[in-house]
This record gives sequence, C-alpha cells and structure tokens, in this order.
Amino acid sequence: MKKIYNIQFVSESRSKSQSTIFIFLILLVLAFLILGIRLFQLTIVKGNYYRNLSEQNRIKELQIEAPRGEILDRKGFSLAKSSPPDINLVDQRIFSKRIYSQPEVISSIIGYRQIADTEDLKNDNCVNKLELGDKLGKKGVEKIYDCELRGHSGKKLIEIEATGKFLKIVSVIPPIKGKTIQLSLDLLMQEKAHKLLLGKKGVIIVTNPKTGEILSFVSSPSFDPQNFEDQNNIAINKYLNNKDKPLFNRVTQGVYPPGSIFKLAIATAALEEKAITEKTEFEDTGQITAGPLKFGNWYFLQYGKTDGMVDIVKAIKRSNDIFFYLAGAKTGESKIKKWAEILGYGKKTGSPFEEEDGLIPGPFWKEEVIGDQWYTGDTYNLSIGQGYVSSTPIQAMMTTGVFANQGYLCKPQLLKVQDSNVKSQNCTKLPISKKTIDLIREGMRQACAPGGTGWPLFDFKADGKDIQIACKTGTAESHAKSGIPHAWITAFAPYNNPEIALTVLVEEGGQGSDVAGPIAKELFKVYFERSQ
Repeated sequence: MKKIYNIQFVSESRSKSQSTIFIFLILLVLAFLILGIRLFQLTIVKGNYYRNLSEQNRIKELQIEAPRGEILDRKGFSLAKSSPPDINLVDQRIFSKRIYSQPEVISSIIGYRQIADTEDLKNDNCVNKLELGDKLGKKGVEKIYDCELRGHSGKKLIEIEATGKFLKIVSVIPPIKGKTIQLSLDLLMQEKAHKLLLGKKGVIIVTNPKTGEILSFVSSPSFDPQNFEDQNNIAINKYLNNKDKPLFNRVTQGVYPPGSIFKLAIATAALEEKAITEKTEFEDTGQITAGPLKFGNWYFLQYGKTDGMVDIVKAIKRSNDIFFYLAGAKTGESKIKKWAEILGYGKKTGSPFEEEDGLIPGPFWKEEVIGDQWYTGDTYNLSIGQGYVSSTPIQAMMTTGVFANQGYLCKPQLLKVQDSNVKSQNCTKLPISKKTIDLIREGMRQACAPGGTGWPLFDFKADGKDIQIACKTGTAESHAKSGIPHAWITAFAPYNNPEIALTVLVEEGGQGSDVAGPIAKELFKVYFERSQ
C-alpha cells in the first residue's frame, strides 16, 4: 500500500520576518530596561543632586561689596568715603564706589585703590579675603589700612527664569561696612600746604613734635585718586608719563642733599664727642683750603663779607660754613655718621609709607661705591650737608622734632593720638645731653631772629601776638641741569613750648630763606591764627 506524506513548506521570507520581530522585541525590552535603570539612577540615586542643580539654575547669588570704611581728618572732616551699595540693582555684582573729598589736596597721604591682580589675591593676609574683581589700596593710607577699611561683603539671592530674566529678590544678607579711620591730618593745614606748593616740585610735612602726629603731608605735584577709582586710563597714563612724577612720594622716597639743615646733626656730633664746647670759636676767614680745593662760606661767596669769630650758637644762627667745616673735621666722619644716624638720618624712619634710607657716606662707602679714598674735602662737604650725603624730608622733620621736644625721637604717626601719654610709647629718648640740646635750640631761635638767616620769620605775630620761632634754613646744591639749588627750611614754634614743627623743601627753588621761608611763615599763620 502506498503511503502518502503531509509535508508543509514554510517560505524563507516568512522565517526571516519572524526572526526580525523576535530580535526587535528583545531590543525593545533591553531599551526599556536601560531606561528604567537610568530613571532609577536619576530619580533615586542622584535625585538630590539634580534637584539642587535645578534650584541653582533658578536662584542666582550676587555679591554685594562692603562699603569701605570712611577716612576722617583729626577734626572729623571726611576725606574719603564709599557710597552705600544699591541692593535693588540687578547685576552680576553690586559695587560700592569710593569718593574722595578734595582729591588732589589729600592724594599724597591717602593714596588710591585699584583692582586686585593675581599676586594681590595670592598674598592677601587680611581676615576678609579679596575675591576676583575686588579693589584694594595700592598706595598711602588706602594701602596701609586696607585690611581695616575693607569690611565684610554681603550677598543677594535673586530668582530668575530659564532665559535669565529677573523675577524677584529671594533674600539679602547685607554687607558690613569697614572700620572708620581717623588720621592725625589737619585738613585746613593740608589745604594751605597744597596751595603753597602749586606749580612747584617739593614737599611740606608738618607734625606735632610732642607725639610725632602728622598734621600735613604734601608731595607736589599731586594727582587725583578718583581717576584710579573710576579707572580713567587716559588720566592714569598721563601721570605715569609725566616727567615731574606726580605719583612719586617725595616726602618719604625723595632723597636730596640736606644742605645746611644737616648742620644740626654736625653740631650734635661735635658737642657730644667733645670736639668743641660752647666756648669754642673759629674765625670766619671767608674760605679755607683742602689740598688744591677752596671751601668758602656762603656769606663771603655772595657778599664778600665774613662773620668774624664764631661760636656754636652764632654758627647755627648765621649758618656759618667755616665753623662747620672745622668742627666737622675735628669730630671726624665716623662720629658724624654715628650721631647723624642717632638723629634719624641714613635709615628709614619707621613710618608706614614706602621709604628710602638716604645716605651718610664714609671712607668705606666711598671706596666700595666710588672706588676712591676719603679726603678732608669730603669731610668738609659732609659737614655742611653737601657732597654724597642725602636724606628724605621726613628724616629732616624727625631730627627737627628732637630739638623741639627736648631730645625725643618720635616716629611719624598717621592716626590721631588719643592717649596723652603717647610720648613714652612712640618716642625714644636719645642719649644727647640737655646742654647740647639747649645750645642748638638757642642757635635755632637766633636763626629766626634779626641777624639770623631765617628773615621771613623775624618778629612773627599771629593775630597781633608775638610767637617765637626756632628754625634752620638750607640751600643745597641740586646737581640739576638748571644749576638752581634746593630750598630748605625746618622750624618749630612756639620756642618755649612747641606745638608744631615743619619742614619745607622746594626742588630747584633757590635760597632756602627766600623761597622756603615765606612758605613756612604762611603755614605758621594758618596754625596759630586759627588756634587763637
């Protein structure tokens, strides 16, 4: 019997279709599985992270710069202050603008601010740290008291749309204003000093000799610190390229031959080392020689006259070069250097400003720097504040204070002194005898009396009242192309109980008595006419 088989054939195309569907279903399941795992990761594992990120995209934090502390003069007049920040402003950051009153008058002492660079950020030692974009003090009081003036920054949280559009203020943490600083500076004296030096290159520094408090501090020409605050690059570049260097602080960084005001140091050295006494006299012969060189007295060189026999008091009164040449030679350059440094020359004064040391030269220095030996003529030049010797105006001011306050060397003070016992804290008693102090003071008194060199200050009166001034004038060779000497005067008053001491320098100004003397007179008038 023949068998019949029921055989069914599936087409090849149908088989492939089923395989494709199967693979697709597997892939679909895998895709859902991956999505599920990812969803679990996003919502459960990292849910908090992304919720916070979303919130940050919606909430924006802005820094509010703290108003910088105010700077006041000794009587409470505002010298610099910051406008309060407008917390309603919608910006990347809220700044507080610095505003200076009479900016060119106060610039020498106040200084200025600029945006902090990477080095400033790296080396910031203040408690309230700088942040990128912050400004900090770069010169003067703004730099010296930068940490105290800064304050604490605030924060402002604002809500924004995804597009960045402002919606509302969420919260504000207000900034804390910086500390107020009260200087010893007298704004009225500062205004007068600035005016007296307009158009000149020079320095005026006025102090209270009992405390070292700075009443006036002017370096001329000056600048406008507001240009630095406002980032006025055109004005700033003009300052940087000005040949008269308005940004240069001549008070503490300018070094000049002191000329005859240095004779106060020579007198101290000669008396303390017993090279001379109050009875020692030298005859003014008009000029003396050292080898082939002639060294004359100013009175002989200008008028062909001499002062006759001269003792220490008359030598200071008349600024007699012959006396100081001979007294200096008897004392010797090493002892001159010793006492000049005791009086504050040749080293920084300890003020908080950037300072230069100046120079009290000697044989070793000359050999090392000049490559030549020391001669008698070098000692003669040193003895009248010429040759290689140089000083800063603030050093000359400190030395003057020693004779005003009976022998104390007081460091310059920027802040108003509240403690009446400050002398013991800030001033050092020097090892100078009362006899030496008295002789030099008497010479300075006579220098500002008829017959002395300080003729503008003879018979000084304020509101009709006689006030005795003690002074020392100086005319120092400038070594400038003009050939015009620097004009100096340093003085204090009243003689018996000094309240004020001052030093004036006019670069290439001419004779000290003729140029610096009248400036000193105007400053004394401002002080005493107001006080009376």
